[in-house]
Amino acid sequence: AAGKGGTIKALTEKLETRNYRIVALGKPGEAEQGQWYFQRYVPHLPQAGEIVLFDRSWYNRAVVEPAMGFCSKAQYRQFLDDCPVFEDLLVRDGIILLKYWLAVDQTEQERRFRERADDPLKRWKLSPVDIASRARYAEFGRLRDVMLARTHRAGAPWFVVNYNDQKQGRLSLIRHLLDQVPDRHAPAPRVRLPALRHAPEREQLTDPGFWIAPHA
Repeated sequence: AAGKGGTIKALTEKLETRNYRIVALGKPGEAEQGQWYFQRYVPHLPQAGEIVLFDRSWYNRAVVEPAMGFCSKAQYRQFLDDCPVFEDLLVRDGIILLKYWLAVDQTEQERRFRERADDPLKRWKLSPVDIASRARYAEFGRLRDVMLARTHRAGAPWFVVNYNDQKQGRLSLIRHLLDQVPDRHAPAPRVRLPALRHAPEREQLTDPGFWIAPHA
């Protein structure tokens, strides 16, 4: 309940949709479980000039999976060894890799969970993992600190944002992210619309039966 979805929405709502992608991979299937751990993420990496936002990423294995018992201790240790090597390859190839942890105190987290549980329009956001993880808040924090220590690199840095106030957190993150990206100013020339040579026309259907009735 930190606010990843809302932050991604705020980041992308003014962007040209052809220039970014949002990647939110589900639970790995049987075939993926037998692959190199990072393999299923590789096809989703950005092309030149493209932005990719991972709503959860390979870092599931750094915190969620070990905390919830979804991976073995050997797999967890292997991830911590391999992840910096994998990310160094991406950075050396020109990818700008920025990693953000949205920090929320448990009191605020519980308030958001209750809000989701009570609101039918938000209840879908509350997963069984969310409910089970409530008893492991301290363990998540411990694993996060190990993750930061082992995978923070000059070329692939971690940044922690206070998200107890979601609005302020979003503003801080967006401002910080913009400061990390090289300036590529592309002036937008003004567009002049010539006047219509006729009076504006109304939309008309040959068969008006296709119109749906206005909502009362």
